[in-house]
Amino acid sequence: MFALVVRFDCRDEAAAAAFDELTAVAVRQITEREPGTLVYATAAVEGEPLARVFYEVYRDRDAFQAHEQAEHVREFHARKDPLLSGTRVEFLTPGAAKGPAGRAPGMDLG
Repeated sequence: MFALVVRFDCRDEAAAAAFDELTAVAVRQITEREPGTLVYATAAVEGEPLARVFYEVYRDRDAFQAHEQAEHVREFHARKDPLLSGTRVEFLTPGAAKGPAGRAPGMDLG
């Protein structure tokens, strides 16, 4: 299992709307084409209208690398980058959690 959280800060409201449209397309493609991507959850940040957060869980590092190299993801990155004023990526190590078998959803190590 390999997981990360990414925060994107959009330049302005128009950029945020365009980012959300690109994200909707990307999530559909990821769902259809990436069996190694276990969770790909996106969210707006309450009280910060220009911020978005992605929670991503992959079967393993190879699945993450396949995701990053996929043409639909490369296109998403190229189209989203001009819309952003900042990006922060945090790679995760699972800890205590609540969920099935005591783990957060998507964080099953077994």
